[in-house]
Amino acid sequence: MSTVLVARRRAVARVADVRGALADRTARARDLAAPVTGIVSPAAWVLAALAPVGLLGGVLLRWAELTTVATFVVPLLGLAALFVLGRYQLEADLDLTRDRVVVGERAVGRVVVRNVSRRRSLPGSIELPVGIARADFDIPSLATSGEVEDVFVIPTERRAVLDVGPVTAVRADPLGLFRREQHLSDPELLYVHPRTVRVEGTAAGLIRDLEGQPVPRVTDADISFHALRAYVPGDDRRHIHWKTSARTGSLMVRQFEETRRSHLLLALSTRIDEYADDEEFELAVSAGGSLSLQTFADRHELSVATSRETVRVTTPTRLMDEFAALGFEAAAPRLPEAVRRLARDVTGASVAILVCGSLVSTHEMRRARQHLPLDVRTIVLRCAGAEESSLRPLGDLTVATLASLEELGRLMRRAS
Repeated sequence: MSTVLVARRRAVARVADVRGALADRTARARDLAAPVTGIVSPAAWVLAALAPVGLLGGVLLRWAELTTVATFVVPLLGLAALFVLGRYQLEADLDLTRDRVVVGERAVGRVVVRNVSRRRSLPGSIELPVGIARADFDIPSLATSGEVEDVFVIPTERRAVLDVGPVTAVRADPLGLFRREQHLSDPELLYVHPRTVRVEGTAAGLIRDLEGQPVPRVTDADISFHALRAYVPGDDRRHIHWKTSARTGSLMVRQFEETRRSHLLLALSTRIDEYADDEEFELAVSAGGSLSLQTFADRHELSVATSRETVRVTTPTRLMDEFAALGFEAAAPRLPEAVRRLARDVTGASVAILVCGSLVSTHEMRRARQHLPLDVRTIVLRCAGAEESSLRPLGDLTVATLASLEELGRLMRRAS
């Protein structure tokens, strides 16, 4: 079953690569033709091409009906073109109550359309693109300076970065042969962030470092002073606090808070054939986002990368914007090759968490581990919604299988 899934996902990846390459090669030609192709529909092009052919065929074949139909097409196209002449004298305001939401949260927007001409406007319709979908609104006749307001709800069931707008006035003929769009506003961006959970235990494998952050753990030797305690045989005499000892009449020694440095390297696979389905990838993105946010909360250093590139890490919000835009990357390298690049580009990591799908083999996990320094604590977070969450050692790395996002915190605590 795994072999069939891998082959199927690889086939999907190849189709996506071909489509992407074809789109890149034809982009310039499509941009040049856009002023015409954006108005004239494919049906109109077909009719325009068939009209002379039908007229010639009717004459040669002496087929009166064909000649009549071909002759009728020309005035039909002319009448249809009249519907798209002229411009709407309208302006529109597009307002999103929030430009960042989490998957499943309510996203609401508002559109206000006003007539800026000196005469009453004709009834019409406007369109509002939301991602790849479009919403239609009917606009009544508006007096001079009159306006109409409409509220809309944006579906947020899936993680995405949605282009909302621009508000577009549409002129079209009843037969759909010609269509002309007029933009009335600027577009807005809506970030639908992945769902995340609180995670503890990501500080496993930390390195003691004088430049690190104090953690709530008492030690006998460090630089962040915590408290005094009574001397016991075996304590280092260098930490005796002589002034307090003289005042109390008994030896007192200093205790410190342990300082640690943690640099988490989070590598998220974006290769399509390493995931059994899209839901596994969404689970991986949510898990990676949860671990990243917790690292920010713990004030530890963080490096994030996908299979092909390094993700900018500035603020938690900006990082979640990056996670919202993540998708499968064309021609992404396999996990071992991706980790080899990361090991070269990112240095000083104390913990590495490799987030991948269920189709990554044990052999590839071992190969990926070989590219990381020996002193880096390595965890492979294998997202597999169809399996049960589990934890198992694999040589000098830990393989954590995650079935649902809610189990991430418990799984990471066990891995620590």
